[in-house]
Order: sequence, then structure tokens, then C-alpha cells
Amino acid sequence: MASQTTSTVSRRNLLAAAATVPAMMAMAGNSTAQDAERPAQGKVAIVTGSSRGIGAATARRLAADGYKVTVNCVVNRDLAEGVANEIKAAGGESIWVQADVSDPAAVKRLFDATERAFGGVDVVVSNAGIMRLAPFGQMEDADFDRMFDVNVKGGFNVMREAARRVRDGGRIICTSSSITILRSPTYGPYAASKAAQEFFANILAKELAGRNISVNAIAPGLVNTTLFTDGKTPEQIAGFVQRTPHGRLAEPEDIAGVTSMLCSERGWWISGQTVFANGGIV
Repeated sequence: MASQTTSTVSRRNLLAAAATVPAMMAMAGNSTAQDAERPAQGKVAIVTGSSRGIGAATARRLAADGYKVTVNCVVNRDLAEGVANEIKAAGGESIWVQADVSDPAAVKRLFDATERAFGGVDVVVSNAGIMRLAPFGQMEDADFDRMFDVNVKGGFNVMREAARRVRDGGRIICTSSSITILRSPTYGPYAASKAAQEFFANILAKELAGRNISVNAIAPGLVNTTLFTDGKTPEQIAGFVQRTPHGRLAEPEDIAGVTSMLCSERGWWISGQTVFANGGIV
């Protein structure tokens, strides 16, 4: 009888404990959701190539999420200052720094200025890049060399400095392109320079093991920026739009939203990946 009583009590205890699990999971889920929505107050982000386009939209979005943001440019000083001023006018904290990412000394100065202003770095978005298009037979050496200096060497310089300086638990994101899958004519060298970003992200994610730093590449598709629209006729642009299931070009804010997600607590488990943000065109 004693054995049966003990067994009955044990079963009751197990059932009672099991009944509490869904409630506990719901509470944990709510806590996680609340944490994910909490602004990143006190954290610091650097966004390279952020005087306009996707970079500027990303700087504004991260500032809205609570990050202190360093805006970066090479030649568009007025635009970079304007983005920083917009962030400050909206109640955020921001500085702007001129630095050519193809120069490792300039990249070091970019990080130094950020650390002096804000005390550290938690997020780096390596977004600076240029595009030079031509068939193989017509590509000029100077265009090829400059594109690889900025996109490949520059991307490496930024990610190398990020690997050294981003605080544990941070994020490193670089910008690839869906052209690595589309592989359209005239895009050969540009696609190759963007494919390098995907290798950088995947390998660096492994090298930073143990520091809880997530590293990813974002591969936008057709985005309504001058990088995409310059040199194309309205008919050519319309042809690309017709190929996109969503029926429109992306806006820079669409890509900035993906970056925001990857920087949030919800995005922590995504690491070493290429996220194709292209509206389904590939």
C-alpha cells in the first residue's frame, strides 16, 4: 500500500510538473520577445559606405534600434554629415568619419574614432562597395583594380579590424549581392568581388568561435539605389521588376530591416550564412 501511495504521489508530481512546462515556455518566449524588441541602448555600430543608399538606411535603422552609430564615407562628406545629423535630430547619437576602406590605416582610424567617441564597438556592417560593369573583353584594368581594392581588399580590411575589436556577443555583417546567383552578363568581376564577402563571413564566423559573435553576409537583389539604376534605361529596370515575385524594386529600408533582424537577439543563432534579401528573384 505504501509503495502504491508513493507511486501515485510520484505520478501526480510528474503530471503537475508537466502541466507547468507550457506556461514556463510561454513566459520564456514572452521574455525572449521582449528582449528582442528592447532597443540596443548603449551599444555601438559602425556602418561603412553609409552616406547614402543601403548604408544610410542601415545607419538610420540601427540608430532607431538604439545603437550609437558611426557613419562613414569616402568623398560624400556632406551626405555623411547629413545622415549623422538626421540621427542626432531624431534623438540618437552619431558621428561621421571619412575613411577609404581600401586603406588599412584609414580603417584603423575609423575604429579608433568610434572607440574614442563611444567607448567600443558592438556591430560592424561592412557595406562600402563600388560597381564597374563591362563585358570581359571591354573591362578596363583601372576599373577592375579599383573595384577589387574597395570590395575585396576593403571588405577584408573592415572585417579584420572588426575581428580584433568587436566586443564579445556582437555582430559582423558584410554586403554581398544576389548577382552571385543571377550571374548576368557584364557583372562578372563585380559578382566575383561580392562572392568574396560570403567566404569572408562564413570563415570568420568559425574563427571567432567562443566569443558569441555572429557573422553573416547579406545579399540584396534589385534595390532602388543609384548603384543599381545608374546606366540603365527605364525599360531595363522594368524588365528586372517583372522578374521579381514582389513586383517592385526593394527600397534601402527593406535591406536595413534584414540587418536590424540579424543584429537583434532573434538573429543571434544565424551565423556564417549568406542571407539572400531579394524578394524571390532567385
